[in-house]
Amino acid sequence: MPTGIIESLDHEGRGITRLEGKTIFVDGALPGETVEFASYRKKPTYENAQVLRVIKASADRIEPKCPHFGVCGGCSMQHLSSQAQVAAKQRVLETNLWHLGRLVAEQFYAPIYGPFWGYRFRARLSARLVPKKGGMLVGFHERKSSYVADMQVCLNLPPHVSALLMPLRELVGGLSISAAMPQIELAIGDRVTALVLRILEPLTPADEDLLRAFADRHDVVFYLQPKGPATAYRFYPLDGPALSYSLPDFDVEHFFSPTEFTQVNHAINRVLVRRALALLDPQRGERIADMFCGLGNFTLPIARSGATVVGIEGSPELVRRAGENAAANGLADRVEYGVSNLFEATPESLAALGHFDKMLIDPPREGAVELVKAIGADAPRRIVYVSCNPATLARDAAVLVTQKGYRLRGAGVINMFPNTSHVESIALFEFDPAAAAAIAAADAAALLAGEVSTEEKGA
Repeated sequence: MPTGIIESLDHEGRGITRLEGKTIFVDGALPGETVEFASYRKKPTYENAQVLRVIKASADRIEPKCPHFGVCGGCSMQHLSSQAQVAAKQRVLETNLWHLGRLVAEQFYAPIYGPFWGYRFRARLSARLVPKKGGMLVGFHERKSSYVADMQVCLNLPPHVSALLMPLRELVGGLSISAAMPQIELAIGDRVTALVLRILEPLTPADEDLLRAFADRHDVVFYLQPKGPATAYRFYPLDGPALSYSLPDFDVEHFFSPTEFTQVNHAINRVLVRRALALLDPQRGERIADMFCGLGNFTLPIARSGATVVGIEGSPELVRRAGENAAANGLADRVEYGVSNLFEATPESLAALGHFDKMLIDPPREGAVELVKAIGADAPRRIVYVSCNPATLARDAAVLVTQKGYRLRGAGVINMFPNTSHVESIALFEFDPAAAAAIAAADAAALLAGEVSTEEKGA
């Protein structure tokens, strides 16, 4: 079997080595290690491989805490120490900024990180009857597979939810529609643990009795989802507190439906919002845009500062929820919400929203390239960009710096998903009038040179 020295980690947490001119991505290998590996996918320029034996181990290698590590696909970096995980993600951010955007941040912020276990307050679990494995399975998929992992615990889930995995197996296996209930979505609020059952067939009265008894015994709330996410409704108990999470630093509480997007890691989200607001520095009298605002995670803290906030989101349902949250927190007079597809933003559609002193951008993995391209001469003087994909952040940052006249003042990682390779980050951009003028002059000169060249050819 071939051996190699691991140079670094890629964005999926795989070790990178090289063999006869090809790049080899090695699952389970860490930087600095010498490993023996076997390839399971071969392409002309690269191969995917699995580590077979660690010949020389990294000082950062640790014993994975979870008994299902390596089988379950829920996380891939438990064999790397917590400090090294954060450092590796910082390198991924720096590498993407340079290789994809040709940028180096003027400052790299101290990484945001917190508890490495029991942090996951949102999850989507699969349920499947597998007689060969003893019956009903409830858990995440196996690595690189559509099979459901045989899980008894999940250490990334809060302990009280991890303890429900085996009782949920028994519950789902006892339902008349056990073969027609493929998914359980978890959503935890400050006072409620909700389980959304995706049901493809109606429940029987006996099924309903089983759910009620389970909810009473384990202090959870069941929702039923017969079709798409919007069809989810509260089944039992009907009374009691609603799902919500709070941001105590800003005296804000967000209410949400279990199928609506919220951050997975509530503790880290509180620190993230604090960091974002410190960088944005909202002031009374300013008009600030919150792009991809969702249900108001950043909007309401900005509004609490006294600024006027315009939240833009593509989902009418989330905009409605965001408006309800603004009213519930006494901030409706400082917040405006609008529905717009920011993936199709144009200079005209952005200008129609009016002048913004500052802007916060928090897009999904696809990034916000059309939005940043649409920024015109009336540019916000400061942009805080919260990213869940360092590659699209780097792409969009290049547009802001090379085409729009911004400086990349700083960037840093947020370890929202410990033990996984997922990298969240935050970046600060400040408008530089001199840089913008230089870009405009260069563009004008290029245009003029093109016109002159065309005229000369015509002559």
